[in-house]
Amino acid sequence: MANSGSERGVREALDTLALARPGFWSRTACGVTRSLTPIPALLDRHAYAPDTARARILLLGGLSGRAADVDTALHALELYAGGGDALALRIALSAVPCANPDGLRLDLGPGNGAGGNPSRGYPPEGNFYFDELDPEKRYLWRWICFQAPDLVLEVQAGEGSVRWECNAAARHLAPALAAREIEDDSLLAALGDGFPEGLGTIPGLRLTAYGEQLSRELSRLFGVIRQSGQQNPALLGPSDARRALSARRSRSRAEVGRILARVYGHSFDPIVYTQGVPVSGRLRLAQLDPASVDPRPEITALLRDFVDGASGPGGFGEGLAASALASVVWGDELAIATSDARYANLIIDAANRFRPAPPGEAPPPCDPDFRTEDMFMAGALLGRAFQLTGEGRYLELLTAFLLDGNIQQESGLFWHCRSAPFYWGRGNGFAALGLAETLTYLPQGHAARPAVMAMYVRLMESLGRLQRQSGLLPQVLDFPGSYDEFTATCMMGYALARGLRRGWLPGDCRDSAELAWQAVSERIDDVGNVVDACASTGVQPNVRRYLDRPAIYGFDDRSGGLALWFAVEMERLARGV
Repeated sequence: MANSGSERGVREALDTLALARPGFWSRTACGVTRSLTPIPALLDRHAYAPDTARARILLLGGLSGRAADVDTALHALELYAGGGDALALRIALSAVPCANPDGLRLDLGPGNGAGGNPSRGYPPEGNFYFDELDPEKRYLWRWICFQAPDLVLEVQAGEGSVRWECNAAARHLAPALAAREIEDDSLLAALGDGFPEGLGTIPGLRLTAYGEQLSRELSRLFGVIRQSGQQNPALLGPSDARRALSARRSRSRAEVGRILARVYGHSFDPIVYTQGVPVSGRLRLAQLDPASVDPRPEITALLRDFVDGASGPGGFGEGLAASALASVVWGDELAIATSDARYANLIIDAANRFRPAPPGEAPPPCDPDFRTEDMFMAGALLGRAFQLTGEGRYLELLTAFLLDGNIQQESGLFWHCRSAPFYWGRGNGFAALGLAETLTYLPQGHAARPAVMAMYVRLMESLGRLQRQSGLLPQVLDFPGSYDEFTATCMMGYALARGLRRGWLPGDCRDSAELAWQAVSERIDDVGNVVDACASTGVQPNVRRYLDRPAIYGFDDRSGGLALWFAVEMERLARGV
């Protein structure tokens, strides 16, 4: 067994285990400490599979930071691996054997070196994921809840007699193991009580053992699990959390779209794209679902004062940012739906605010530093303006901006902007969205189309490689352990679905789009709340600041609108329209 007294030793041990069972395990990370150390994890191939017959178990160790506990977890992994196919085909085992790597490195006992204690204080509330004391706690909690294993097994080293403990959700397992119930504020206790993360409970067991005791007791547990499917199916069936996610996944795209449309797109204050996208989404959904309530009367009433003011002598007003101008992305759709040209004219007015710039410079009001956000704003407005007017000047502005930025790297990914060489997830989502919008309106014979298409294809290939097994994109694309982020995944999924529908991408990209939809649908509840949507983010000075951006759990206009666009685009793809 590797020397667990070092982070490198843990990583090497996990790499060795993964190589020993190719196709079963992959090494990943489930969080980031305050020292920017990824929390290492080993992920089974079925860890997120909706329909696996294997019992999904998460092995957890090292919350205390003690080397002995990490050793025990790694030994448990080796014992599982030694069980061969007979065990592996029944049990899908993932693992976080060193949940407190800073505590291990600093030899701090239960501490993590930042003033926190990842072994106590669950469930964590707020501060996802910017917690100066206890980030491990938040990463572990959210990662485990939305992986939704059927059992969490915590192992720790102990002298003397063996001790089994169970949380409230695992009481039915207690008689077979002579386990006593956990009554504290630990991770396992919190997972077994109430509705963690709005989903449901996850059974948890804690085994304290030493040396040969570990092998004997794990054999007992694995025996119980192997027999559960034959003699007592209820002994270890899907956890309540897993059932809750399954119920969310079972909703149709149109049903999820209707949930989102009931909540988002009913406000136009402040005037910004985050308000405009869900308005557009409601119109798109109604076009696909004519039996639903007609949103046009409410939308026209909602927008009346704005449209009357913007159509007057002062128009939009001066000095508006591109993000504000993009608030009218619904203009062409509402004009068609109502036969009122004033709405389309708003797009033309907004597009006319983009002014030519010298070669190599961004057209105002785009940020002169070529931020990826403006790839979407410009693509959405200038492309629509060309479609409405046929005037090529809009496309010349747009394509020059996209091609002059030079922020796409050899990997296919985009920096946030020229002065921020960081691979922010939503920044690349904006790029994907902007390129997809541009290609939608850019004629086949346009001289810039091959170059724009090449940018788009390279980006989508790179994002597909970085898409996690959960289906989501990370907050920082190249930083292991950064949190799974909702909005970037919606943007990637929309761009994939649009590309598949228009024939820009090969059919094998559909798996990535479907996986993204699975992940997004799991993170939308029945009243439109979303999970882990990065808050509004400007250009940041370092990776730490991107990692620390708040992750919203609840109502969020930006995320709701983008998810609605994604739902409609996936439904269009499914219908072939």
